[in-house]
Parts: sequence; C-alpha cells; structure tokens
Amino acid sequence: MHLYQDQFPQIHEAIIEKVESKDWAFVEPPKAYTWDPESVSFYKNLHLNCEVKESYYTSIHYVVRPNNTNPFCVSCEIQVRTLFEEIWGEIDHTINYPYPTDSLACKEQLRVLAKLVSTGTRLADSIFRSYTEYINKRSSSGNIVDKNVK
Repeated sequence: MHLYQDQFPQIHEAIIEKVESKDWAFVEPPKAYTWDPESVSFYKNLHLNCEVKESYYTSIHYVVRPNNTNPFCVSCEIQVRTLFEEIWGEIDHTINYPYPTDSLACKEQLRVLAKLVSTGTRLADSIFRSYTEYINKRSSSGNIVDKNVK
C-alpha cells in the first residue's frame, strides 16, 4: 500500500527490476484493475494491461515466483493500491463477500465511496506535489529545509 498514486511508478519499477534482474519471474503479465478512465490512461502509460471493473475495484496485481527451476516453487500475488483504495476494498469485501449484497442502497453507497476514494487519492497527489514544490523552492532559495515543518 502507498499513500498516493504518484508513488506507484516507483513501486512498479522496483517490481520490474526484480524481474529484469532474474530474481523473480512473472507467472502472468501484471494487470491494473480500475473503473476510472483517468487511471486507465495512467496505467497504460506504464505499459500495464488494464481491465475496467464495473464493481469499482481498483488495484494492480503482479503474480510472481522466484526465478529458479525448483518444481515446488510457490508463486505469490502482490496487490498494490493506495490506502484510500484499500479502505474501499475492505468495506466492499465485508458487504459483498462471499455473497454480493442485493441492497440497492449499499451498492449505490459503494459507488459513491469509490468516487470519493478516487477524489481523495487525487487530492493526496496534489498535496504532495505542492509540498515538493514548496520544499524545492525553499532549498533553491538557500533557506534551511526542515521536512518536519509543513
């Protein structure tokens, strides 16, 4: 999990580096699941396959295994999402697993929550971009930068 979407490219690159260095191998190509058209564009720019989910689920999945010939080697799935997306997922899972709810009100509220989550993630990105800009301006002007002062 990460705080905001702008952190994702670093996570993605770290996983790709493990595969390129032959430490890991993909069992299947990575896939981004999302309902948000802007996120589809973001993930496609990172060369990820995207699947639009009508359920409003958002997460990136990597299925990897150690890159060796051991026939008993276990694969694992790495799921990457923001904390906002994790909150939505936990609420949705509680209501819709193992059996989807028939409650129209719950379905509608989950849809609204998914949109709030997307907005929260975008706002977090904006906050951290503004903060980075602020820090860069302070350090380029010769002011001492204290990262604890916001």
